[in-house]
Parts: sequence; C-alpha cells; structure tokens
Amino acid sequence: MVHKFEYDLAGRPLVVESGELAAQAGGSVLIRYGDTVCLVAATASKEPRQGVDFFPLTVDYEERSYAIGKIPGSVFRREGRPTEKAILTARLTDRPLRPLFPEGFRNDVQVVTTVLSVDHDNPPELCSIIGASAALSISDIPFAGPVGAVMVGLVGGDLVLNPTRAQAAESSLHLIVAGTRDAVIMVEAGADEVSEETMLEAIMFAHKHVRDLVGFQEGIAHSIGVPKRQVALHRPPEELERAVREHATARLAVAVMNEDKLEREVHTAAVMDETRASIAESFPEQSKDVDTVLHDILKELVRDSIVRKGRRPDGRSPADIRQVSGAVGLLRKAHGTGLFTRGQTQVLTIATLGCVGDVQRLFDLSDEEFKRYMHHYNFPPYSVGETRPLRGPGRREIGHGALAERALEPVLPDEEDFPYTIRLVSEVLASNGSTSMASVCGSTLALMDAGVPIKAPVAGVAMGLVQEGDRVAVLSDIQGLEDHLGDMDFKVAGTEHGITALQMDIKSQGVTESVLRQALSQAKAGRLHILGKMLEVIPAPRPELSPYAPRIIVLQIDPDKIREVIGPGGKVINKIIAETDVQIDIEDDGRIFIASVDEDGARRAVEMIQNLTQDVELGRTYRGKVMRLMTFGAFVEILPGKEGLVRIGELTSPGGGRIERIEDVVKVGDELTVKVIEIDRQGRINLSQRAAGGQPAGPGADPQGPELAKTRGPSPLKRRRGNRR
Repeated sequence: MVHKFEYDLAGRPLVVESGELAAQAGGSVLIRYGDTVCLVAATASKEPRQGVDFFPLTVDYEERSYAIGKIPGSVFRREGRPTEKAILTARLTDRPLRPLFPEGFRNDVQVVTTVLSVDHDNPPELCSIIGASAALSISDIPFAGPVGAVMVGLVGGDLVLNPTRAQAAESSLHLIVAGTRDAVIMVEAGADEVSEETMLEAIMFAHKHVRDLVGFQEGIAHSIGVPKRQVALHRPPEELERAVREHATARLAVAVMNEDKLEREVHTAAVMDETRASIAESFPEQSKDVDTVLHDILKELVRDSIVRKGRRPDGRSPADIRQVSGAVGLLRKAHGTGLFTRGQTQVLTIATLGCVGDVQRLFDLSDEEFKRYMHHYNFPPYSVGETRPLRGPGRREIGHGALAERALEPVLPDEEDFPYTIRLVSEVLASNGSTSMASVCGSTLALMDAGVPIKAPVAGVAMGLVQEGDRVAVLSDIQGLEDHLGDMDFKVAGTEHGITALQMDIKSQGVTESVLRQALSQAKAGRLHILGKMLEVIPAPRPELSPYAPRIIVLQIDPDKIREVIGPGGKVINKIIAETDVQIDIEDDGRIFIASVDEDGARRAVEMIQNLTQDVELGRTYRGKVMRLMTFGAFVEILPGKEGLVRIGELTSPGGGRIERIEDVVKVGDELTVKVIEIDRQGRINLSQRAAGGQPAGPGADPQGPELAKTRGPSPLKRRRGNRR
C-alpha cells in the first residue's frame, strides 16, 4: 500500500511517499520538493558488529546524471567516484543524524540517498536530510529523531526560507540548519560579512520551521511507522569497570593535565598500557571493554575540570586563545605563501594564480559549469605523529577544504577586477585542534603575500562546549582533546566586520539559543584577537604580484573575427603561442585573455592578434610582403591573411620609366610600401606603390598594445559562474 503525505514548505509542496519503492529496506521514502526527487533508504544489520568501539553509520549520496537529463562524460558513460558536491552532501546528511542514535548501538546502519531528478529552485540537499530522517523514523532502527532541515537566505535585509535560485543569487547569506523539536543540531553557513546578531536571528528563524518539519514527520511515523527493535546496547561488565576505575582514575587525573599534547599523550598512554596489562589477568579477551572504560574516565576527568574548576587540560581558562604566530614569503618560486601557527596546530598555505583556462570544470548536478577559486586541504599522518599509507583526499579533507573555501570566497576580488583563477593548498604540518580554521588564517596570509587584492583579511576560530547538567562551559580555540571529549565543534570564520563561514556539529542532542549566543560572542572576540596577530605579519596585500605569477592582458575583438585568430585546425593560434610563449584563452563574446610571465612575449602576442583582427582601411599605407607574381601585377600581404593586388602600372621602377616585365622590379619575398586605393564590392583590395610615395609605412598595429595587467585587469568570463557556497 502506498502512503502519501504532503506539507507546504516555503510555498512549495514537500511530498513524502512510502510503500511502493525499495520495500525490502528497513525504511524508505520517495521525497519530492517541487520537481526535485530523491529516494532515501535506511537499513540496519540484524546483529551488532563485533570488536568495534564506535557506531558504524554510513551515509551515501548518489548523484545520477539522468537527474538533469545528461549522459555522463566519462569514458564508460556511467557515474564513477562521487563528486566533491556529493561527498559534502553526504556529510551534511550524516551530521544531524549521528548524535541521535543510542550510545552503545553497534549495528551497521546505512543510509543511501539516490537523486532521481533535480529542480534547481529546490535543492536535493534538503531532501536528503529530511528523507533520511523520515526513512529512519518509520523503520525499526533505534533513532531519537525526527530531524528537520531548512535553508535560509538574506535578501534585501529580509530572511527568506528556502530561497529559489534567483533569490539565492541575490542573498548575502546561505544557511542550512538541522535540528530536532527541542534544539539545533547542525549549522552550515556561508555569508558576506553578516553580523553575529543577524546570524543568530537567522538560525532561530530556521529552527522555528525545523520544528514544524519535525511535527510533519512525527505524523508520518505515527501513521505508518513500525515499532523500534529491541537491541542490546553494549556496556562493559560492572566488575571490570569498577576494577579499571580503581586502578586508573587517580593516575589519569594527573597525566591528562599537561600543556604539551605529545607529553600528555605519552603519559596517558603509559597509564592506559599499565592498566590493560594489570586488568588482562582477571579479564582476558576483554581489551575493548577496558579501552571503553578508560575513555569514559578520561572524558569525565576533562569535562569535570572544565565545568567545575574552569581549567582546561593545557591550563587555559575557557576564553583563552593559544599563542599565535605567522610568516609569509617562505617559498620564493610560489606566488604566495602563508604559515600560520596557533599552539601546536600549524598550517602552511600556498597560493597559485592561474589563467582563465585553468578554471575547474564541474560535473555534478548543479547548474554551475566552472569554478574559479579552489581550496585544497591535505592532512598527512606525520601532522599527528602517526604513520599510515598516503591516500587520496577523504571526506574529512574535502569537507575542511570546502569550509575554508567558503570562508574566503566573499573577500576575493571580482573577476572583472582580477581575471585570475586562484588555487590555495593548505598543508597541515602539525595538528592539535581546528586545522580547518588555521587553514583559513594561513590562506589569508598567502593571498596577501601573493598580492591578491582581497577586500578584507579573514580569520577563523573553533569553539567547543561542555554541558554537565546545569553547568555549561563554552570554550574558545579548542584543542584536539577538547574536540574529542566535548559536546560541540563550532567553527566561525570572518572579517572584523562579520561572519563569512560557520559550521556547527553537536555530539549531544542539540544546543539552545543562549548557548549559541554566547558561542558567537566569544568566537568574535577570539577572531578579532587572531586577526590582530595576523596583521602584524603582513598588514595589507602586496602592491604587486609575484614576478613568477602570470600577467594577464584582455583584448576585445569582434566575435566574427575569432575564426581568424584560431585559424584552420588551430594553426594560427598555435603559431602565436609557439612564437611568444604565452597562454591564450578565447571566449565566445570576443574576449581574448593573454597570460605570460614574459612582458615582451605578451606584447608581441597582442600585436599579432591585433594585426589578425583589424580591417584593412581605405587610404591607409602599409608595409607588405610580396607573396606571388602575375603578368598583370603582384599580390602583397599587408596584414596576416589579407592580400591586395598592386597592378603593374601602380609599381614604380628605379628609373621611373615604363615596366615591361614585373620580374624586372619585384620578386617574391620583397617588402613594399603600398597604399590602399580601392576596396571593391567583393572585398578585393587594390594597392598602389606609386600612391604611397615616400610616406612612412606601418604594420597597422600599436606596438605598445594595452597596458599589462599587474594586480587587476578587465573581467574574464561573465558566463562562468562563481564558487558555490
């Protein structure tokens, strides 16, 4: 039997159907929002996974090219590895769900969203989150949902629920909020320097609509849901737990309070190893349970010290920021470098400026074709003192890079003023908390070192939270241990004027408005402190680009002349590139982008293109080359690809007499100064050497050309869209 439920969300129908598709999954729904359609299925294993001390949840977001009426462009003509957008959406779906499963639940749970159709006014990201929540809610899988999710924009000073594509283009805020009826669980935002007050107002505005969506799903679960299965939530035996606590608690309390991360890890590891060895005699083959209790003890000690004494493991008070330092210009051949160190977290970011043709082409389900700005994040194992195989970027690396990218995008110069493709690569050299925000700070330094005229410097700080009953502690600049054992990871990046990016994940079952308000206020103070330290390193972008960065010249020609610049089979443009060692990109509207680190080569390329594209002018004198001879005259090339005829009577002889044979006065390869005396209706050009007389000849191109772009230049690609939020 098919069940259908409908809800009005921002004036568009949200329809949830169940009972017809994917009937063998634990719970499945077909969710429609406008013409966006996703199938979401949630399934759990029958038995818990043995020998693990974590909850094995997997969330997959499957894009299908047919959803936008396209055939995949790969060799195999089928979808391959997930796109960055798919990975980010899978993470977005996972984050609000994960805290709502019971502690100790060890059954494998898999949630799969398959995107069947995309309407760009109604984002599939929301369908994935809401659909996953609905599928879990109607299944027998233990889940403390439902979860609702909405988007919020800020258009003309007004908050807009689930903005359409046109509204999003005008919005200064791109916010996604997910939560339960009682609290906010997940926040993801990009913004154009929005104030903390406006951000909080937007989050609470979103949560009001989230509560309504939760109520809608509760009705669905009540109508068609099945009873939740009874599962055995794993806990260590009481006798083992008591023995471990008696043996390790006092010693761990001393070991964990240490300013240096590596020393703390050595001391706590020694206590844990000794405890395992001692307990193993009485409880053989229960090492995982011993580890669980040791982790619980460590968590309790750290949290108790923070909420009762206001003392963090490294001795700081809740609002203190670790020591900050930075440096620029470390790599001479790089276009820009920024080294940022905060405590024991250190990130080196390298900025590279490329040409228009270096933009990234996108192959996901969005309506954007190109990406001008890319931020890549690398997290090698040595940054945390470990050894493991090096792989390609995982979900974490892609997510952190996207967050830093979102934080910096609002301050980048417009394409009209700075026609460059920008790539930032953040190399994490050492990690002890919030490398993503350190990447933001290092990237700002690198951009300014590269001479990129950013609108304002950006810094970021990660906030944490510890809640024990009525006691709440909001922590600034959290280190790794506090992130691992705390209740919140709240990252805020922005300028001195406002927020540019925000990401919040909750490990408990949500936070209230008062906690959010305190976290935002404390984050602002921390951000401004870090910004001040960064500006001591480099107070403003350098006035000139690196000598190793390309300079870009932009020419505008008649679009009908593009074929003359390209030539048959690309012969002409390839010749220009080979002779001048430049890079050339041509747009359909007639804009030509010439990039080179060699100024002379760029100017020669400009001259060659101008000669190719200019029209022959009646009455103008040219210096041309004889290409071929006929009995009645000589054909002279006066511009590349443009020839005119000098009849025998219009040639001059050394003695001034009558010319009997044309070979007597000219030969192929000679250069002549000629004047255009006629262009007939068929476009044929007649020239005269006599009429040119002693007038000076020229090639018809300004040898100076346009001014070479240094830190700015006319715009590249209007048709290319900017980065996504």
